[in-house]
Amino acid sequence: FVSTQGRSLCTTLTNERPHRLIIMAEAKAENPMREIRVEKLILNCCVGESGDRLTRAARVLEQLTGQEPVYSKARYTVRTFGIRRNEKISVHVTVRGEKALEILERGLKVKEFELRNKNFSQTGNFGFGITEHIDLGIKYDTNTGIYGMDFFVVLGRKGFRVSRRKLRVGRVGKAHKIGKQESINWFQKVYDGIVLNE
Repeated sequence: FVSTQGRSLCTTLTNERPHRLIIMAEAKAENPMREIRVEKLILNCCVGESGDRLTRAARVLEQLTGQEPVYSKARYTVRTFGIRRNEKISVHVTVRGEKALEILERGLKVKEFELRNKNFSQTGNFGFGITEHIDLGIKYDTNTGIYGMDFFVVLGRKGFRVSRRKLRVGRVGKAHKIGKQESINWFQKVYDGIVLNE
């Protein structure tokens, strides 16, 4: 037998629960440690051969970022593509800070702020490609030619450094990691972007 007073107390607690959950969700959203930011932007230009074309591609990346790019080597020989093991076939550069955000915005303008669902990874990062570097605002040069490139964006939160530091290495908790849906929501909110379900 439950008294009327006990029954009303149970009803009050049940009604208060959703309200408490809403307050907790709002507090979690306002937490500055939960804020998602761009950790780095990687620009990759794969030519598929060494020599003059690769040097020109490196010049394009240097012109775009103002940084010296790094050459990547082939891991194994593929006769069909005509590449040998340890041959330099591509060039990439890593950009951080304000410059990364500026170049990313220029790249997204080329895509008209439209990305596919499969552009986003399960770890909360995303990437896309462009076919012509001149769309980024670089003047066309007949000696250089036209190059396409890949953009890859690594997102992060404050506190991710604990897993990468040299001393007292920690582990990033599951709740603090960035998932696929969170990165999609961030893209839609920050860049007012469209994600196509293809």
